[in-house]
Amino acid sequence: MPDASPAPATRTGTIAYQGEPGANSHIACTTMYPRMTPMACPTFEDALSHVSKGDAALAMIPIENSVAGRVADIHHLLPDAGLYIVGEHFERVRHTLMARPTASLDTVKRVLSHTQALGQCRNTLRDLNLTPVPEADTAGSARLVAESDDDTVAAIASALAAEIYGLKVLRTDIEDETHNTTRFIVLANAPDDADADEGDGTIVTTFIFQVRNVPAALYKALGGFATNGVNMTKLESYQLGGSFNASMFYADVEGHPNERPLKLALEELSFFSRNVQILGAYPASPERARLREQANLL
Repeated sequence: MPDASPAPATRTGTIAYQGEPGANSHIACTTMYPRMTPMACPTFEDALSHVSKGDAALAMIPIENSVAGRVADIHHLLPDAGLYIVGEHFERVRHTLMARPTASLDTVKRVLSHTQALGQCRNTLRDLNLTPVPEADTAGSARLVAESDDDTVAAIASALAAEIYGLKVLRTDIEDETHNTTRFIVLANAPDDADADEGDGTIVTTFIFQVRNVPAALYKALGGFATNGVNMTKLESYQLGGSFNASMFYADVEGHPNERPLKLALEELSFFSRNVQILGAYPASPERARLREQANLL
């Protein structure tokens, strides 16, 4: 058995993320891996490619948000990336409205940011009568505002981005929901599957599959998870190749593939599905349990 990978707090090397310095992905990198060197990348494809080529040891990629839902494109990129999920991280996202030092809420008319951030602040923007303008990422939007000479334009980004690009904070915590949290997955170019008894025993297994074209195929494919007592925490579908007839499914379950309940469930899944691909088995973030408890109290 290979030596265990270093704990996130002590791991060194380079970790790639999509966005510019000050992006929420940048913050997620430094929070989970404080000793690693963040590498800014223009696109998700670039971040994944740097890991594939060995330029970076890991990539920190957002996959879903508690307010705006899944992050577009990621599900399509994962199957062909040739990478493996080795961890997860939940980052509480706090959005800041910022503009040039000479601007104010009275002068600002338009707001630049990533589509996800704009969606997470929809009510606030409507209340302030501000027009959302989608851009590639949050920190990049802050840089564009800093480089402009226009006091009618603002950006939604992190407080760190405001500091980096010398912008004035007009309003903090403008997200519509206080639970606004983004889940990130950590990817590597080699599998680093957790042991079944690692940590507190909670392992997350992520896989993708395509059901066979037979009646009730999805119902039958998922039946094994119910009968074997496997908790499925995420199931999403997305279309393949622009067709409305072929759907790929992305799923997260609690358990390790070598444990009997999940092993049996995956065998039953394979009988009614094709292209079953396990993307990783990794320790659940401590935040997963906390967020679940919080949701149960609502």
